[in-house]
Amino acid sequence: MDSLPLHLTRWSDRLAFDVALCLEGSGETLDEIKDRHKIDANELLVFNRDKVFLKRVETYREEVREKGLTFRLKARAQAEELLTTSYMLIHDPSVSPAVKADLIKSTVKWAGLEPKNTDNDGAGGAGGVKIMINLGSAPLDMQVVDATARVIEASDNGYAEDHDDD
Repeated sequence: MDSLPLHLTRWSDRLAFDVALCLEGSGETLDEIKDRHKIDANELLVFNRDKVFLKRVETYREEVREKGLTFRLKARAQAEELLTTSYMLIHDPSVSPAVKADLIKSTVKWAGLEPKNTDNDGAGGAGGVKIMINLGSAPLDMQVVDATARVIEASDNGYAEDHDDD
């Protein structure tokens, strides 16, 4: 089984992948799979009644049948395993903050959760909100109004003070 701390299911994608390979006549035997994932036959029978698990196994089987066992599929399975190691390193107090930061950045990148940097951001990547309101019927009628953010802070005397955010 996975050693990740949060589980929505008792099975992992890697288990589903290994079962799919076994069913397609490739990979490990069922006994080897049970040993590696530390599960018994009864647990496997429970997973076999889980519709999500069965769908995941079938999806992997179709990929293996249609594409063969490609490098990309192997790399994806390996990456799933390495996420466990990455998670443990991130939460290990003896690991340096720089290594933890790199692992977190990599995980965010791999998950596709990085903010998109486009040339149309207008704010130069400084954040904020860009609102466009088109009141004309033709593109030439469009007007762009630039506005800067204002920061309002409470002062020592209890009154709000307005500052330019420069």
